[in-house]
Amino acid sequence: MFKSYHKILLSTVLVAAATATTAFAGDKSVSNTYANGKKVIDGGATYPVVKGKTSSYHVNKTAAKGGFTLGRTPTANEIKAWDIDVMPDGTGLPAGKGTVEEGDEIYEAKCASCHFDFGTGGAGYPALQNGNAYEGQKSLKNQRLTADDDGPVRVFGTYWPEASTMWWYVKTGMPHPAPMTLTNDEVYALSAYILSINEMKVGDELVEDEFELNQDNFKDIVMPNKDGFVPNIDGPKALDDVRAFFADTKNYGNGTRCMKNCFDGKPVLARISGAGISDYEPKISMKKELPPKAEGSAAKPGQKAYEASCAVCHATDAMGAPAVGNKKAWEAVMKKGIDAVYVNAIGGINGMPAKGGTSLGDAEMKEIVDYMIEASK
Repeated sequence: MFKSYHKILLSTVLVAAATATTAFAGDKSVSNTYANGKKVIDGGATYPVVKGKTSSYHVNKTAAKGGFTLGRTPTANEIKAWDIDVMPDGTGLPAGKGTVEEGDEIYEAKCASCHFDFGTGGAGYPALQNGNAYEGQKSLKNQRLTADDDGPVRVFGTYWPEASTMWWYVKTGMPHPAPMTLTNDEVYALSAYILSINEMKVGDELVEDEFELNQDNFKDIVMPNKDGFVPNIDGPKALDDVRAFFADTKNYGNGTRCMKNCFDGKPVLARISGAGISDYEPKISMKKELPPKAEGSAAKPGQKAYEASCAVCHATDAMGAPAVGNKKAWEAVMKKGIDAVYVNAIGGINGMPAKGGTSLGDAEMKEIVDYMIEASK
């Protein structure tokens, strides 16, 4: 839950739907439920905690007696390979280093095809920055109440509470077609580059081209929105903090728990004084229909399907696939003959799965191939 910077009146219908366990429509009384001596968060369950481990299976006395033959105890190396998450305090960060300049080169080769130049985002892929993170963080106070209002900027620098999440996600999930292929040094370099385009600091030092990020100074990163979320989910008292937060409905509603007729009158949404931009250009449109197509701009057969499903790998040669627009690369592909190219597109070849991992039909795949060939002449 994101921390409010103002008084918000939420519909308790939503609150009740998300949290109530014993409330019924029209009934404003809710009984308390306890388990293991702790009050249960509505809609959830409380499991015993034994030696810091929370799980009904870990302390299952029946299972402890034996009689089960599924699975085995993992080896130390298997646990080490699996346990690669990075915690907010830096626990789990491996040794490594990388500069902004190195990260810039890696980004251009492996990331820009989706996240665009300087992490500006586009074509359905998220932006990684929107200018200075410390200034942009102030935009989180904005509410888009009318068509002319500017909404909050929720990119890495302004919104994420912990930089460790970035390191772990880049390491385990990026680049999208080939996760877990980046070295630790490459991840540090990319992290440094992302900090740089967000105009952020590590400690008191501004992250510029020569800056080197490593496992030691990474812990000095303080995100602008570090304290922007509630309840607190870090530390040894996290479960109790969360339980106490949700026990008080004033934290997320109007203090009354109900399923029906929760308000006297109509809820009023308050506006933050002085927040928002009134001269937004162009004006935010309230229309839902698509804009009219310009003359001569009709998409060619296969083009839309290519942009939606294939451009992630074929927009550049960074993924090892022949890039659309590369005449020589496609001339080499076409030496096989068009029928062979169709077969490879439909059945898959090398690192490309059948139909690029899509559910498109054979005829649609042939249209995509025709479009890529035509666009590469």
